[in-house]
Amino acid sequence: MSNGLITAAYIIAAILFILSLAGLSKQETARNGNKFGIIGMAIALIATIVSLNVQSIVYILVAMLLGGLIGVRLALKVEMTEMPELVAILHSFVGLAAVLVGYNSFIRIYTDAHSYANGAILNIELTEIFLGVLIGAVTFTGSVVAFGKLHGLINSKAISLPGKNKLNLFALLASIVLMFLFIHAGGSLLYLAIMTAIALVFGWHLVASIGGADMPVVISMLNSYSGWAAAAAGFMLSNDLLIVTGALVGSSGAILSYIMCKAMNRSFISVIAGGFGNAGVSVGDSEEKGEYREMIPEEVAEILKQSSSVIITPGYGMAVAQAQYPVAEITKKLRDMGIKVRFAIHPVAGRLPGHMNVLLAEAKVPYDIVLEMDEINDDFPETDTVLVIGANDTVNPSAQENPSSPIAGMPVLEVWKAHNVIVLKRSMRTGYAGVQNPLFFKDNTYMCFGDAKATVQAILNSI
Repeated sequence: MSNGLITAAYIIAAILFILSLAGLSKQETARNGNKFGIIGMAIALIATIVSLNVQSIVYILVAMLLGGLIGVRLALKVEMTEMPELVAILHSFVGLAAVLVGYNSFIRIYTDAHSYANGAILNIELTEIFLGVLIGAVTFTGSVVAFGKLHGLINSKAISLPGKNKLNLFALLASIVLMFLFIHAGGSLLYLAIMTAIALVFGWHLVASIGGADMPVVISMLNSYSGWAAAAAGFMLSNDLLIVTGALVGSSGAILSYIMCKAMNRSFISVIAGGFGNAGVSVGDSEEKGEYREMIPEEVAEILKQSSSVIITPGYGMAVAQAQYPVAEITKKLRDMGIKVRFAIHPVAGRLPGHMNVLLAEAKVPYDIVLEMDEINDDFPETDTVLVIGANDTVNPSAQENPSSPIAGMPVLEVWKAHNVIVLKRSMRTGYAGVQNPLFFKDNTYMCFGDAKATVQAILNSI
């Protein structure tokens, strides 16, 4: 295939990737967005493969076959509740790929040194290699730690080393110094290796020191890092489409991180400096603060049937129990009775941005009744009953009522303003942020304990 046709194919693929991101911004168009992304990637892969020599194609096809088989296996095996950790580990692959491409490009320079007689071109190449390896190494270990935390292999509590922010700053300054030394030396494997080791430790410490309710931001942050790592690999490989694609992923991930931080009333720097649920949480923040009233599923069903309007607020507890299907059935039953039912979704509900939306879409809940926090928060005072399923920190009134709380200032769903609030939880344990929720002890709140799926199914049977 000629260079002109390859360039045209890359342009078409890039346009499809942009359309894919646009489609994924709304639930109604998400399916088409996925299709655009698949078609765009297929065009990009075909155009890249046919541009190679015959011998290279054989290796590429074998690699694609192996990767495809692994991908299909994961797609069939991984549950939707495990999607956050799957995304995290896939980010690590992108980071590792950038590191390997960087070292390969460095070796290529020294095996073909006569092509780099011009010092400016050599310096540009070395800068690309250094930054690509740096971003890739940070992304790799950071994503592995995120996977471990989300999968329960690593304690989700933040690690707080003495002077941890100074350690991070030192790692950044050391990397900058090493970059100048690396370029000044015309490329040095020693400097590159030292930086790689620092970046790997830095990536580990960066994510290990973030804990609690900040994990959704970590995932979107790593998504951005993986995009910039891919873009850096594109520069090293002189692949325009990889540069464009990496920039799209990197910028969209950065925007998503900003949205997540805004949803928690936190700055990106404050997330990096330390997450919710760290050592700053006092003992009193995790203790029970009053008496709660308990309710059985049959009583919950009666209250729901007597309501004219119901808002369901799902959280990670619903995802873990895979209760979205009976929840969807309850929604259908209540709507058939003429009861107004809607869902309130907090931007950081679950362990991944959009986690709840995906689960509800999977259970065939109509898109038009699934509303974001800003769209529905003002409607709680006129709502008869709110059903909170496995949510905790996102419905915690301490964010507004307790200035000393670790989550003070975080925008939350104001469910306590409804006439009745029913909370489905396994126990009275605190949420992921490690902060007790005064909602559980309010006069209009009832607790219904048990596994979310079993409890919701019992409510459905009673209805």
